[in-house]
Amino acid sequence: MSAFVKGKLKAARDALAKQENEKGRDAALGVLEYEPDNYHAHVFLGLAYMRLEDLEKSEQAYRKAVDLNPEQLLAWQGLSQLYEKLEKWEDYAESLEKLANLHAAANDAVKCAEFVQRLIELRRDESRSNRMQLAQVLYLLLPESELYPVLSTLPPPDPTNPTSTSIGPIQAAIHNSLSILEELVSIYEQEENTVAQDEIAKRRQRLGAPPVDQIIRDVTLEVLASSQLPRLYDEILNHPNTSDELRRATEAKLLRMKQRHLFALPTTGKHKESKAQLAAEVDKLISGMVLLKIPDELAWTLFIESKDAPSIEDYDISILRQFMELFPASPLTKLLEAYFQHMAIQLTEDEDEEGAPPEADPDVDYIEIMMDAFTSLNDSLLAHRIITQLYEQDADYENAIKLSESGLELVRRSEQNWGRSLKQVKKVFNVTLATSLVHLFPPKNHPRALRIIDDVLAEDPDNIPALMGRGFVLQHAKKWSDAEELFGRVVKLNPEDFDQASRAKEERAWCMAMRGELQKAADELREVIGELDELEGHEEDKARCWWRLGRCYWEMGDEHREEAFKYFVTSLKRYPSFAPAFTSLGIYYSEFASPPDPNRASKCFQKAFEFDPREADAARRLAEGFAEEGEWDLVEVVARRTIEGEGGLEQGPEARASRRYLPINAWAWKAVGAVELTRRNYVAAIEAFQIALRTDVVDHMSWLRLGEAYSKAGRYAAAFKALEHARELDPADWIASYFIGEVQRQMGAYEEAIKSFQSILSDRPKEIGVLHSLGQSYLDLGRYELSTGFSARAETSFISAVRVSLDLLEASSGFRRVAWKTIADALFHLSGFADISDDDLVREVLTTVIPLVTAHPSTGLADIISYPLTGAESTNLSLLALEIAITAYDYRLTLGAVDDAAKATAYYDLGSALSTFARRTSDSAKRDRLQQHAITQFKEALRLEPSNDAFWVALGNATFLSQPGVCQHSYVRALEIDSKNAATWTNLGLFYLHHEDAELANEAFYKAQTLDPDYALAWVGQGLVATANGHDREARALFEHATTLTATVPEADLEYATRLFKKINESTKSRSASKDAFLPAFFVLDRFCKQRPQDASALHLFGLVCERIGHIGLGIDLVGRAITLLEAAYEETEDPVIERQFTIAHVNVARLRLSVADYEGALESYQVASGLLAEEAEGSEAKVLLAQCQFGSGLANFKLGQLAEALALFEAAMATAADHPVIRGHVVVLLAQTLWAIGTDEAKESAKTQLLQSIEYDPENLMAINTLAGMGILTDDDGLVDAALSEVLSLPLDQRHERDPERDVTYLLVQHHLGQGDARQATSVAQKAVFAEPERTDVRRELASLTLRDGKSSAALAILSGSSQARGDLADLRASLALHAVALCVESWGGAAEALKLAQKGVMLSPWDRRGWAAVAYVRSRGAQ
Repeated sequence: MSAFVKGKLKAARDALAKQENEKGRDAALGVLEYEPDNYHAHVFLGLAYMRLEDLEKSEQAYRKAVDLNPEQLLAWQGLSQLYEKLEKWEDYAESLEKLANLHAAANDAVKCAEFVQRLIELRRDESRSNRMQLAQVLYLLLPESELYPVLSTLPPPDPTNPTSTSIGPIQAAIHNSLSILEELVSIYEQEENTVAQDEIAKRRQRLGAPPVDQIIRDVTLEVLASSQLPRLYDEILNHPNTSDELRRATEAKLLRMKQRHLFALPTTGKHKESKAQLAAEVDKLISGMVLLKIPDELAWTLFIESKDAPSIEDYDISILRQFMELFPASPLTKLLEAYFQHMAIQLTEDEDEEGAPPEADPDVDYIEIMMDAFTSLNDSLLAHRIITQLYEQDADYENAIKLSESGLELVRRSEQNWGRSLKQVKKVFNVTLATSLVHLFPPKNHPRALRIIDDVLAEDPDNIPALMGRGFVLQHAKKWSDAEELFGRVVKLNPEDFDQASRAKEERAWCMAMRGELQKAADELREVIGELDELEGHEEDKARCWWRLGRCYWEMGDEHREEAFKYFVTSLKRYPSFAPAFTSLGIYYSEFASPPDPNRASKCFQKAFEFDPREADAARRLAEGFAEEGEWDLVEVVARRTIEGEGGLEQGPEARASRRYLPINAWAWKAVGAVELTRRNYVAAIEAFQIALRTDVVDHMSWLRLGEAYSKAGRYAAAFKALEHARELDPADWIASYFIGEVQRQMGAYEEAIKSFQSILSDRPKEIGVLHSLGQSYLDLGRYELSTGFSARAETSFISAVRVSLDLLEASSGFRRVAWKTIADALFHLSGFADISDDDLVREVLTTVIPLVTAHPSTGLADIISYPLTGAESTNLSLLALEIAITAYDYRLTLGAVDDAAKATAYYDLGSALSTFARRTSDSAKRDRLQQHAITQFKEALRLEPSNDAFWVALGNATFLSQPGVCQHSYVRALEIDSKNAATWTNLGLFYLHHEDAELANEAFYKAQTLDPDYALAWVGQGLVATANGHDREARALFEHATTLTATVPEADLEYATRLFKKINESTKSRSASKDAFLPAFFVLDRFCKQRPQDASALHLFGLVCERIGHIGLGIDLVGRAITLLEAAYEETEDPVIERQFTIAHVNVARLRLSVADYEGALESYQVASGLLAEEAEGSEAKVLLAQCQFGSGLANFKLGQLAEALALFEAAMATAADHPVIRGHVVVLLAQTLWAIGTDEAKESAKTQLLQSIEYDPENLMAINTLAGMGILTDDDGLVDAALSEVLSLPLDQRHERDPERDVTYLLVQHHLGQGDARQATSVAQKAVFAEPERTDVRRELASLTLRDGKSSAALAILSGSSQARGDLADLRASLALHAVALCVESWGGAAEALKLAQKGVMLSPWDRRGWAAVAYVRSRGAQ
């Protein structure tokens, strides 16, 4: 080092000592400029920068110094001060630890201890460090630390002067590390607990996470695998300064940690050896604690529970006593104390040594104490074994099974936890489980019991309880020889065990008896009885032996029956509650006693059944007796208790039939099914019959009852299968066929049902129920046929229903109510037929019914129906049928009713018929009386059955107009009962609409549509709302939708047709709209008129629709029928409105007759109409009608050659229509055409003059203009043509098209030019028309025709192709096909086949069009060439 460097370093040190930091900095920088790697210069520079608050440069300088010489203290000390100032605690801790190591390397124990102490103080501050950082620092004070050799040289602390040194805590920790170990244990325990809880919570939130128990095991295994706690626990245990309390607490912690680790380790794989080793360590720990009697309950519990003892007696009694002494408050202690006292075992060793027998307190219920304690011992194997043994001893086999299964699960968990098998404990639970299964509801659980017994005997072939269990199973299977052999083997295996040996002898003797060795069995039973009589207790065993002895003598024959009776009585003396003895006594009294004593027998059977519901013989005899007496409730009680006794019900909140259960007493299930069927609990009945059929699958009656239950529950497919099976089992039983017919009827297969009933009646013609069902089937079939539009078929079905019901009345008078109900319903439906197809047949049926109902006339109908009724003179059979139906409904009321519901229905039916009659009568006074009568009937029905929504709806309908308040209340009440009835919501909507509340009406209709989208009347109602709001377009769409629904509403058909007809007439200015547009109206009106043939308005409209689609003849017929109806109505009412409708109908029918050249008929109708219209007709409508009559009559006279009359009428029509330009224009044109038809020059000139005057009067009369132009074309008068068309041609295109919607001007011009031989000019006119309206197919078709005439077939095809792409209707398509086919045929020989297809298609679409046939002929002729 040069003198310059030394001088600079000295100057820097002095300057820093004097706090001249800038000088010190400059001096250090000067050194570094000369010698950059000078350690001290960097240290001085770092100190200077730190004092000058340039901390970043200070850290750089110190770090450079450390890099130059890491083992020097100065730079680390500077860094330590800097980091403390910067609060960089991790860097500060690193520097302190480095300084401690450097001082340790220099053997400076005091300095090393100071830095360690400062480091510990830093880590103890929770705001600057965490637990694990503190643990790492505390390890520096333990012997395994690198610093420990140096720190151990520190002197012990002076307890008399603790402030004599600043490192007292370090000295204390070095010389006694127990406190450090305890602190480390506390830190690691907290850390591991926190880590485990956080990891468990995180893993539980993962998708597809395993069960919580598995997560806990996995996390515990991961945490404990790297835990430091075992080593720390061992160090504390081995520390010389550890107190006894700390040692016990540490041992307890170590045990629990190792136990958790042991239970978490898997039993297979690489962990198998580790688990065995760890289990040995845990065993050592708990054995030591038990040996030293350390009061750690977990250790003692593990010691006791892990013992693989064959029986409870094999547990060390002294250990159990010590446990009770150490842990008096433990639930296990309470259970053991009660068990010891219950089993007469001494509680303490002192009492055991004294030998005094324990005296149990008779007032203490030890079993209840054990049960209470057991509720807190769900994981104790010993507790499970004790309670299971108690249940088995008390024959509580159901709870014994549950506890055994729970105990086996505990065994499985214990084996998994410890990694070793508990064979003996497992075997004990399996034996108890198997034994209990054998005796619980035998033989229900025997298959499961046998599997367990086989497993037990495979390991222990001489296990006596298992052998006994197998013997009992063989007994129930009636394998008496095998069972006898097994019981004999038990006797030989353990003759000293009196209980088992005597029971085995008894069962062996019983097996002998069942095999027929009665005397030998009786002798052995006597031997067993002798042994039992020497003992106290065993009363039930004694009673059973005496009873079995009695059974042996009973089977020996009649001469031994009295002796058997004595033995049965002796059995009851030994044990008065022994049920089989009561059963045997009951059989004795009922079958052998002389005379028989049924009362005593019944009492015996009742006693037997009361004591043991498994006494099936007694139960069956009891049930039969109750059934004979009609006590069906008692039959059900007996049957259900029998089922419960044989284990037929699963326990739970609601006892239900066991699945996969084969009943022993099928009769009990049949009885339950029959009772449930009568109570209408069909689901329960179905279940009962199904279970009964498990035992006897060929029981015809059970299949029959099952089918009946299915049908009444609405499960028709299943019912049909069950009934078919019943009929296969017994083809001679007609009941099955009857039920099949009923199911078919309920499924809607009415024709099949009728065949089924008729097949029964062919053999049993007077069977009442079948006749009724047949009549009902005909009635239902008629209703179905009526709803689908087959009126004639429906009429036949209703007549058949009446005839069959009349046969029922003749066969039996006891079913008059249901028979008259069917008759009245059928006649009521017949009354709705406007047109009866077979008058004679209906009249005959009505004539047959009339005497039957009028024989008991009702005074309540005297002001409504005129008696006597007669069918021979009646002209209105429908009205007569309605009157007879009303009389029949009224007569039905006089017959009485079984219940209020039936009577209420009768009132309702009568009210409905009266309401219908009120709507069909024209007498207003009579209508009011009928309506009031109907309302009265509906109120009576509601009084009897106020919860029937149909009755409320009927009352609302009846009061719709007369009592709005009652009507609304009725509809609302109906909706309260059934809020999902679309019809009721629709009625309410119509009510609101009638009272002009469109908003509420719309909501009601919308609700109805939501509930039933196929209910057409709801759509009709919404259409009416749309009409009321002025939304005609939406209304028409709604009516159209209503007509497409399955259930037709005639009103919807008529409304839709009316609106469609009006829409086409208003929107189409052309003279002839497309026929296809009227087809929907044609079809719906056809349907409506079939349903309502007496509706004159509909017939009239239908006739007009037929006129528009070309069915003139049908139209004449329909309007003629309308005229007939209107005439009859007018004669009855003389209503001027009907008179006007009559006039209009005559005008229309006259026009139609003109169309078919019936000129005389047309004149007649016009004359009738004119006669009804005054000469000086007032009103616009009357003048229009009169004008039509006049010019129509003129046209007819002209056609008949009466020119003078025709001209006079035309002139009169012109005068009448003077104020109606449109009508007057039509008349002028007809007049001109008539004059032109006369043929003279004078007449033709007069025609032209008339047209010119009309055009002058009405320049927009396009018909007159076109007619005048036509005359000019015919006479080659170009001037006349130009004069006629010039004004139209000069108009703008849109106005021209508005005046000429049919484009007649274009047609006339084309024809004019063609007539002059100027085809080019004609084509030019057509081209202009196409350019103006390229979307019109008719002008394209005209241009294509002209082009084809010119020989340009390809151009014609192009024009027609554009036409096919344009949107046109079916009529346009039909008109284009023939032309297209000809053009294609002319264009190419190869296209002849395609052309023929097009021509044929045109013929198929329009077979009446001659042009189509001509096109086919032309194409074929071209193809033949």
